[in-house]
Amino acid sequence: MLVSIFLALFLPCAGMSAIFLVYVCLLCHSAVSPEMEIPAAPVKGKVEKGLSPSDLEKLPKVNGRDLVLGTDCVVCLDEIESHQPAKIIPGCNHGFHADCADAWLSKNNVCPVCRARIGPELLGPPDSNPC
Repeated sequence: MLVSIFLALFLPCAGMSAIFLVYVCLLCHSAVSPEMEIPAAPVKGKVEKGLSPSDLEKLPKVNGRDLVLGTDCVVCLDEIESHQPAKIIPGCNHGFHADCADAWLSKNNVCPVCRARIGPELLGPPDSNPC
């Protein structure tokens, strides 16, 4: 009976001690081992900038009452009143406060709603007309 009590207490303690020693050895090995170096963070590619001030001027300007797809500005999360100036992104026709559109599009060249890319082909006809 004394032996069974001893085994019941000793075996779990011995097993946990062995697991702990293996864990400590693995930690020491990984800290010293040069083959387990942490890889460098990936370098981001060229980050595209927003639209130029001249491109921002080419965006269609309307009043809030002329918006087709809703009157909520997702940049400032406020409603576009009917008398407030707004700008529409060509292609997707999402509208925003004029100041919010300028602030967003000067840093990003995508629509903040649908992430459609705004390229020069959407900003109106080319400056030179061959006709």
